[in-house]
Amino acid sequence: MGNKLYVGNLPYSVRDGDLEQSFGQFGTVTSAKVMMERDTGRSKGFGFVEMASDAEAQAAISGMNGQPLGGRSLVVNEARPMEPRPPRRRRPS
Repeated sequence: MGNKLYVGNLPYSVRDGDLEQSFGQFGTVTSAKVMMERDTGRSKGFGFVEMASDAEAQAAISGMNGQPLGGRSLVVNEARPMEPRPPRRRRPS
């Protein structure tokens, strides 16, 4: 079990500090990051939270998965490594 968590189905209004505050009740949050669109600066609706220990991460999964935040039910599970994607082809301008 890793201590990095994927947090999905976030309301677009949630920011890093909101994640840190919500997950802080389960232990020490070492990082909390909401992923943002590069061009628009708008939330992508998911993020990552890193807890100080595996036990705290497990408690956070148990306590937060399926819980409402801003009218949406959160999806919380262990983060998986990013899978390699094929290079993006550039369109001719």
